[in-house]
Amino acid sequence: MPLLIFLAFFLPSLIIFFCFTIFWEEGRKMKSHILRPIYILIVVVIAGLVARSFFVPADFKAVDGDYKYQWHRVGSEDFWKNFTVKYKGTTYCADCHTDKFDLIKVSKHAMIQCENCHGAALDHPENPEKLVVDKSRELCLRCHAKLPYRPVTYTALPKGNIAFKMQDPDEHNPEYQCVECHDVHKADFKL
Repeated sequence: MPLLIFLAFFLPSLIIFFCFTIFWEEGRKMKSHILRPIYILIVVVIAGLVARSFFVPADFKAVDGDYKYQWHRVGSEDFWKNFTVKYKGTTYCADCHTDKFDLIKVSKHAMIQCENCHGAALDHPENPEKLVVDKSRELCLRCHAKLPYRPVTYTALPKGNIAFKMQDPDEHNPEYQCVECHDVHKADFKL
C-alpha cells in the first residue's frame, strides 16, 4: 500500500519536476514556451495512466461491446448472479394483490413502489410470510413534508400533472397518524 501511495502521488510530481529541470536551463526559457504546457500535459496523462493501472483491476472492462452501461468487474459476475434481490418491484406484488395494485396504479401514488411503505419483499410470501407495514407519520412526511426545495407541481403521473400536497408537520394534525384519515392506496381521504 505505501508503494501505491508513493506511485500515485509522488511519482507524477517527480516526473513533472524532471521535465522542468530538463526544459528550463539555468533561468533561460525554452525557445517556444508553447511546448512546455504540452510536455507537461503529456507527462500528466502518462502518470495518470500508470496510476490507473495500479488502482483499477485488470478485469474491469465493458462486456459485449457496450461501452456505456456494461462497465464492471468480470471477476465479480458470479457474486452478483447469486446475490439475493431484496426489492422485487410493484409488478411482483400485483400478481397476488390485484385489488390494491388496481387502486394505486390510477392514484396519485402510482409512481411509488409498494416496497417503499411495505418493506423489502425478499422471498415473500414464504419468507417473510407477512410484510410489516410502516404506518408511521414519518414515512408519509418523507415525501409530504413542506420543504423549500420541493416542487409545487408533480409531473409524470398517469393522469397528468398535479399540485403536490405538502404539509407542515407541526401544524397539520400533529397528534394523528396520516393513515387514520388517508387511504394511501387511493391517495385520498377515507370514506
